[in-house]
Amino acid sequence: MSRSVRIVSINVNGIRAAVRNGMNDWLAEADADILAIQEVRATADDLRTALPGWEIVNDEALAKGRAGVAIASRVAPVEVRTSLSSDPVDSAGRWIEGDFDIDGEPVTVVSAYVHSGEVGTPKQEAKWGFLDAMEKRMPQLAAEHPLALIMGDLNVGHRELDIRNWKGNVKKAGFLPRERGYFDRFLGEAGATVTGVDGSVGTGLGWIDIGRRHAGEVDGPYTWWSSRGKAFDTDTGWRIDYHLATPALAERVTDYRIGRAPSWDTRWSDHAPVVADYTLGL
Repeated sequence: MSRSVRIVSINVNGIRAAVRNGMNDWLAEADADILAIQEVRATADDLRTALPGWEIVNDEALAKGRAGVAIASRVAPVEVRTSLSSDPVDSAGRWIEGDFDIDGEPVTVVSAYVHSGEVGTPKQEAKWGFLDAMEKRMPQLAAEHPLALIMGDLNVGHRELDIRNWKGNVKKAGFLPRERGYFDRFLGEAGATVTGVDGSVGTGLGWIDIGRRHAGEVDGPYTWWSSRGKAFDTDTGWRIDYHLATPALAERVTDYRIGRAPSWDTRWSDHAPVVADYTLGL
């Protein structure tokens, strides 16, 4: 029998700090089945302590206390992969795939944490390499797993609707035309020739941005706010946390929302959870 499965993506900005600040209280009410977690900044043992009762798989960054991705779920995945590319690419602690059997139906979820980048530095070169690797992996993933979902802090605002102050950020990492061009191809019609906002030409991969499909042509809704000024209070945010689904899985969405905290002082991360319900199972 098919049923509703609630899947959540969240950059926790350090799992231990998030738990101290109330994450588990939020989870108790969220009734989630699968969590894609980014910026864990902790070990597998730390995760098990922070999230008792969950099945947890993770990939740690090479540098202690940095990055880190995980998938927490109510049922264990049947297979896990942490290699994004056979080419040398900085993906440690930034990409994990989990295959699940949901009442007889196979579903694959990915927790991804794209580099923040910084123009003109090695940080940006690492981001280009990661986005290149994603562009190669995404069609393979869709072909191998028709019901697949890439979630996470992808650190790119795709369109002007995705950043409140987009005019002030066109030359900054996170809203560079070249970065946005990748998303034009990720979300372009499968097999079609796509001209990106940066003038690049490539092939559309056909993935669906669940957040934009659900919200329509409106500003945001945003998922991250700077700590500077009163960005949260004025909702001067960025939409950089995504659910990207294969077309077949996108048709299974029944609800989508951003778990924005009611006030600055009640947040347990600088990112808001991205929550969606999918009808799954045979």
